Amino acid sequence: MSLAGRRVVLGVSGGIACYKTCTLARRLTEQGAAVDVVMTAAAMEFVRPLTFEALTRRPVLTSLWESGRALAHLDLAKTPDAIVVAPATANLLARTAQGIADDFLTAILLAADVPVLLAPGMNDDMFAHPATQVNLVTLRNRGWTIVGPHVGPLAEGPSDRPGRMAEPEEILVHVERLVRQRESKLRNRRVLVTAGPTREPLDPVRVFTNPSSGKMGFQLAERAFVRGARVVMVAGPSALPVPAGVAVVRVATTEEMRSAVAGHIPEAEVVIMAAAPADYRPSTSSHEKRPRASGAIEIRLDPTIDVLASTAGLRRAGSVAVGFALETGPGLERAREKLERKQLDLIVFNRVDELGSGFEVDTNRVTLVTAKAETPLEMLPKSEVAERILDAVEALL
Repeated sequence: MSLAGRRVVLGVSGGIACYKTCTLARRLTEQGAAVDVVMTAAAMEFVRPLTFEALTRRPVLTSLWESGRALAHLDLAKTPDAIVVAPATANLLARTAQGIADDFLTAILLAADVPVLLAPGMNDDMFAHPATQVNLVTLRNRGWTIVGPHVGPLAEGPSDRPGRMAEPEEILVHVERLVRQRESKLRNRRVLVTAGPTREPLDPVRVFTNPSSGKMGFQLAERAFVRGARVVMVAGPSALPVPAGVAVVRVATTEEMRSAVAGHIPEAEVVIMAAAPADYRPSTSSHEKRPRASGAIEIRLDPTIDVLASTAGLRRAGSVAVGFALETGPGLERAREKLERKQLDLIVFNRVDELGSGFEVDTNRVTLVTAKAETPLEMLPKSEVAERILDAVEALL
């Protein structure tokens, strides 16, 4: 529950994307936040306040004139950890940019003294209008965070221009970043993460690879972004969605991964090598599909380049380097040997032959190994494992 003990004001203005805001309210609550929903009159034409009361288990605020709440807008402007408006319609953006405070939500925004995030959602022509673009510049210059909008289907049909409100999961990640980066040593640090497998082609349809899904690396990249880092992820083939806020460099082969890492590692203050590059490649690769043989075939394999070892000399002085050691059976000594040989500050040891750990699962049991200590963790979701690894990184910075 990454927002446990936090308070978030969730403003809802009157657009069809209100139905998605219901999911956002639920997700914020699931992450432990106390969510105070503030709705405009137009928003209540799309979704009833009762819906948000059921999702957040807290009363919904709708009017400046409710008895006993004369100064509630000032409390909600000063005391929460963040204010989020989703959707932020063109009308809401215009009123807020001009400092108009004619309802509960805009009064809160005018008095806001905490981080503010806006998730615009509107018709694509309304978003493209020069007035809306000027208002967005004004609000960005105010230091507020703007998430979206994106290209996608709108209420009136398909569109190839921005207007669709960002999805709740993306907004959630940015809210977490607003709240958590203030207390993190990773804030504004440059972090490089590698993730996923690599593929070494035998021919256009056959490859040598491994079962890595990239889940651990993708979680590390997302959680580092949440802590305020500027994250670049070098990712091998993976079907996982790109984490919000993370710059991704896509690669296929181990050599492509080495080249991409070499290009980014000199500036990285933290390097987390969570990828599982293929260790071998065919000595020869065909540009045409090899016909199926009726009997056995022999394929000579050559070792691929060791990405971590080959880029060690390019690391920035004083940076923190993290590697992974995936083993079958006892392998802690091999992990420690790898820690020393590859000049790492931390190595994450885990076993692929334990149920619920390793490839293609959502959990992992790892041991964090440094020069001075070994810290075994219980079986945890990979998102929580990522948090523990980043805690250890922050302790090393």
